[in-house]
Amino acid sequence: MRAVIQRVLSASVEVNGSIVSSIDRGLVCLIGLGKGEENAEEATDYIAKKILNGRYFENEETGKPWDLSVTAKGYEVLLVSQFTLYGKFKGNSLTYHQAMPPTEAKRAYEEFCQLIKSRYEEEKVFDGEFGAMMKVSLVNDGPVTITVDSSVKN
Repeated sequence: MRAVIQRVLSASVEVNGSIVSSIDRGLVCLIGLGKGEENAEEATDYIAKKILNGRYFENEETGKPWDLSVTAKGYEVLLVSQFTLYGKFKGNSLTYHQAMPPTEAKRAYEEFCQLIKSRYEEEKVFDGEFGAMMKVSLVNDGPVTITVDSSVKN
């Protein structure tokens, strides 16, 4: 499982000309699911912890820049499924053989969204539309963009 986590001032997801989700300050998390995850439960737990507990935000009281998590700040989280995180080049062509098949990925992604909601405040967690052509708009704060891969734990 992979995630690209972006600290944002605001973000939204549009599908077919309609906004399906939007957040103010918080994190946009692009989520990729790979096939053959040896321990899917461990992978989702690891990525969920990095999203919810990672210290992405400044503590205004102490002035420490990388001190507080999205949950400590009470900010919002926008999750967006993105199978292209498992894309590879074969020459100049892209291949997605390492991405989880769509039916399996949809179930796993929905379970991941529920996990994040269960560990935080459900009303502060939003997502796009699985499998849809989405337009993701965001104002990156910093910019801060972090990549996390469950197969490379730190």
